Amino acid sequence: MEDTLAAVRRRLNHVDPYEEWEKETRQDAFRVARKKHAQESVQQKKARSERRAQEDERRAALHEQQLKEVEAQLAAMNLQKQREEEQLRAQWKERDKQLWQRIDAVIKVEEERLRAKQEAERKEREEEERIKREAEEKKRQEEEKKRKEEEERKRQQEKEEEEKRKLLEAEREREERDRADEKERKALGHTTAFEDWKRARETLKSMKNGPMKTVKADKTLKSIWSAGRRAITPKIGQLTNDQNAIMRISHEIVSIVRPTQPHPPPVYIALLSSLAKAILLQAETEVTAEKKSAIPLAQVATNLLMTLEGFADIFWAKLCQRSGGWPVPIVVPSVDTDGVAFTQDTRRKVLGYRDAEETTAEYSNRVSGLMRVYFHILVAPVNQPLDPIVRLPRYWAFFSRMLKEPQLLESPVAPQVLYTALDVGGLLAREVWGQQWVRLLALLYEGVTVGYHGSEGRLIGGQSPEGIAARVRVQLEIERIMNAS
Repeated sequence: MEDTLAAVRRRLNHVDPYEEWEKETRQDAFRVARKKHAQESVQQKKARSERRAQEDERRAALHEQQLKEVEAQLAAMNLQKQREEEQLRAQWKERDKQLWQRIDAVIKVEEERLRAKQEAERKEREEEERIKREAEEKKRQEEEKKRKEEEERKRQQEKEEEEKRKLLEAEREREERDRADEKERKALGHTTAFEDWKRARETLKSMKNGPMKTVKADKTLKSIWSAGRRAITPKIGQLTNDQNAIMRISHEIVSIVRPTQPHPPPVYIALLSSLAKAILLQAETEVTAEKKSAIPLAQVATNLLMTLEGFADIFWAKLCQRSGGWPVPIVVPSVDTDGVAFTQDTRRKVLGYRDAEETTAEYSNRVSGLMRVYFHILVAPVNQPLDPIVRLPRYWAFFSRMLKEPQLLESPVAPQVLYTALDVGGLLAREVWGQQWVRLLALLYEGVTVGYHGSEGRLIGGQSPEGIAARVRVQLEIERIMNAS
C-alpha cells in the first residue's frame, strides 16, 4: 500500500504540459467563473437589494395605502359609530321623553282622577249643603209664608172688619140722613142714594132673570136679538162729532130697536140692554183714550133716552153694573137688595171691577170714561122731559152726595171722577146754581188742599199716587171755574 501511495505521488509530481494547460485553463475558468459568480452574486445581491427595496417601497406604499384605508375605514367607522351613538342617544332621549310623558300622563291621569274625585266629593258636599240650605230655606220660607199669611189673614180680617165697620157706619149715616130729610125729599119727589142704587140692581136682576133668560132660551127670539145686536154695535163704532152723523145714527139705531113691526117685548128689552152695553163699551175704550169722543156718544145716548121707552132704567142699570156705586154715588152696601151678604169676590164684581186682575188705576180710568159720558148726558140740552136719573139736577146731587160720604172721598177713584164731572159741567153748574155752586166748590177745594169735613190732612183721594195726581187736577179745575169770567 505504501508502494502505491509512492507511485501516486510520483505520478502526481510528474507535470504534463497539456495537463498544465488544462490545469491553468481550468484555474482561469475557475477564476472567471468565480469572478463571474462573484459579479453575478453581487449583481444578484444588488438586484435582490433593489428588489427588496422596491418591495419595501411597494410594501411601504401598500402599507401606507392600507393604513390610509384603515384610517378611512376607522374614520368611517367612528363617524358611523358617532351617528349610531347619536341615534342611540336620540332614541334613548326619545324613549326617555316618552317614558316621562307616560309617567307624566299617568301622574296627570291620577291627578285628574284625584281632582275629579275631590271635585265630586266637593260637589257632593255642596249638593248636600245646598239641599240642606234649601230645606232650611224652604222651611224658613214656609214658616215665613205661614207667618205672612197669618199676618195677611189678620190684616185682611182687620181690613174687612174695618171696611164692614165703615160700611155699616156709612149705611147708618146714610139712613140717618135719609130719615132726616125724608119729608122734604118726598115732597120734592127726590130719591135717596140707596134707592137709586137699588133701582139699578133690581132692574139688572129683573132683566137677567126675565127677558134675557127668555130670549136666550128661545132660538127664534135669540136669532132676532143677535141680528139686532150685530147691527147696533157697528153703528156706535161709526160715531163722529158731526150733528148730521149723530142724528142719522140715532135714527138708524131706533129703527133697529123699534122697527115698524115691533119686536116681542123680551127681544126689545134685550136689544136695549145690548144698546146700553155698546155705548158703555165705547166709552170705556174710546173716551178713556180721547175724552172729546164722549160728546157724540152722549148726544146719541140722550137722543135714544128721549125716544126709546124704558131705556133710562136699563142704561142706568148697565152703567152701575160697569162702574159700581160711582154714578149714584154711594158706598156699595155690605148686602144686596135681597138681604144676601156680598162675599169679597161678589162685592168686587158689584163695585164694577172687570176681573180679579184689574188694577185700581185701570179701574179708575175706565170708570172715568163711563162717568164722562154720563155727565155729558146730564148737561145735554133736551126738548122733552126725561127720567130724573139722567137730568141736570142729578149733577148737583152727585156732588152733594159725594161730599157727604167720607169713605167715597178716601178712594183714589174719587178725585178722578170729581175732576171728570167738573171738566164736563163745572162752568154750566156755576151759571145754574150761582153762589150755591161756589160754596160747594169751596168745600171741595178745601177737601183737596187742606182736608175734608174739617179734618186737616184727610185729603180727598188719600195718599196713593193716582189719588194725589187726580187731586191736583181737581184743584186746578176748581180754580179755572172760580176764575172764569
